[in-house]
Amino acid sequence: MKTFSQFMSEVYDKDVMGSSQIRKSGEGGRIGRERKKSEPEKRRMKAAGGGKMVPAKSYKDRKDIGTQRQASDRVQQPTKERGSADVKQSYADKVKAERKKAAQARIAARKSGSQVKQTTTSSKDAEKQASKMLTKKTTKTASPNYKPAKASGYSRDERRKLKRAGDRLIRDTQKGIKKPASHYDPKL
Repeated sequence: MKTFSQFMSEVYDKDVMGSSQIRKSGEGGRIGRERKKSEPEKRRMKAAGGGKMVPAKSYKDRKDIGTQRQASDRVQQPTKERGSADVKQSYADKVKAERKKAAQARIAARKSGSQVKQTTTSSKDAEKQASKMLTKKTTKTASPNYKPAKASGYSRDERRKLKRAGDRLIRDTQKGIKKPASHYDPKL
């Protein structure tokens, strides 16, 4: 009979465990673990109609579970070879076109008699601007008294019917048309 410490030393081999890259794969061949919430954990509800709410259905699994996505699918690949003459030429053309555009704008400004716009940002100003952009933005905190609106329980179609019936009633009262209340009942 082995003691617990003997059993653990046999099972947990430090050399193997330290260098292993094996991870437990999830169900259905997925690479990571499944992070889907269980039925009692689910909070999302949807309107069933007639003022009733039911838990929303869970999403279907993706077809590509268990397959690694290639980098070529995710990232834009270069179309030309790095450092090729075509790339250098296209970049030079782009810079040249930008300069030409700026020169034409200056000429047009002089002809019209308006002020010639020039960039007067020094490196210090640019640095200040950059540091200001990089500073952490403070997020707006929600009011502690905020209470979310209660769900009506009506489905989208039922809400639309109610809204349109109300719009009809308003339109008819503005025109002076008198109809019985049953005319505006959306008959849910």
